[in-house]
Amino acid sequence: MVIALFVAGIVLLVFGADLLVRGAASFAAGLGVSPLIIGLTVVAVGTSSPEIAVSLQAAFNGQGAITLGNIVGSNIANIMLILGVAAMFGPLPVDRQIFRRDLPVMIGASILTLLLALDRSLSRIDGAIMLLGLIAYLWVIWPRGVHPDQPHPHRTHHHHWRVRVLQAAMMAGGLALLVLGANWLVDGAVTFATWFGVSELIIGLTIVAVGTSLPEIATSVIAGLRGERDIAVGNVIGSNVLNLLFVLALTIVLSPQPIDVPAETIRLDLPVMVGAALICVPIFITRRIVSQREGSLLLVYYLSYTLYLILSANGSDELPIYSAVVGLLLVPLTVVLLVVRALRWLGEERRRQAPANAGMVE
Repeated sequence: MVIALFVAGIVLLVFGADLLVRGAASFAAGLGVSPLIIGLTVVAVGTSSPEIAVSLQAAFNGQGAITLGNIVGSNIANIMLILGVAAMFGPLPVDRQIFRRDLPVMIGASILTLLLALDRSLSRIDGAIMLLGLIAYLWVIWPRGVHPDQPHPHRTHHHHWRVRVLQAAMMAGGLALLVLGANWLVDGAVTFATWFGVSELIIGLTIVAVGTSLPEIATSVIAGLRGERDIAVGNVIGSNVLNLLFVLALTIVLSPQPIDVPAETIRLDLPVMVGAALICVPIFITRRIVSQREGSLLLVYYLSYTLYLILSANGSDELPIYSAVVGLLLVPLTVVLLVVRALRWLGEERRRQAPANAGMVE
């Protein structure tokens, strides 16, 4: 019964997010808001709405570990799992604007979250600081000089009213499904933690995080299958920024009490989240794509991280050996591969620029 409710909660979250995104995007478009702003705000918030619902539900229930695990785990999964899977369908192009503007914001938000959590607690002041960061980010990305679209001259007032009612019903229905799904998902996660004898943090970092990331997974994979691969990277980066500066910040501000940060989160999970953000720099800068090979590397990292969580939760005797293998073999090998890739890219750039320079000399 608990498993059925847990799965049903995930399904309701996915359908609720889809309804909310469709209704809100249509409503915003009807008001003359540009597609760019809709994508960066309404759709991005919509795909992050499962994280919002689950995090708030868990915080109000006094289960802050699930809240923190959900956000941190979702951000790790977004980069390592979603980009990795999406890259398997073909190279993912990286827009220059994402590399210059959005990626630094994601890295900065990740580092800020780690620094604020060092005192083992996230208070409303911390949440307010993060919300100010979100306001600054939205101010930067908001395009200037956008004019609302003119209403269609043949659209009747009656038709316009009916469309608005339908859009409002979609948003209300999506929100209701999100609330119900989040409630079932959190209850199931707590029960799973009791059954398996593991902490709520571990459940939040794994099962709940992947469950609430399903809209991002679906969006990126479907975009890859349709050949619209440029959507995948922007979807992941935008979702990660909003998860920290909006979802986590809003949860902290609205939570009845400060959210406690376990020592294990500061020692492992938050640094992994920061590392996942930083590894995007050498991957994105080389040829401005995420190749299938790099996607495979991200998947290996996610599987390695998940296996570490499982071994740690079970108190396995193999954990020290596994940690040594990852630290002494996988990480240095990754650094070498990325350096080689960067040097090869620099060589290609120099060869590409050589004819132009020769022409200037002549």
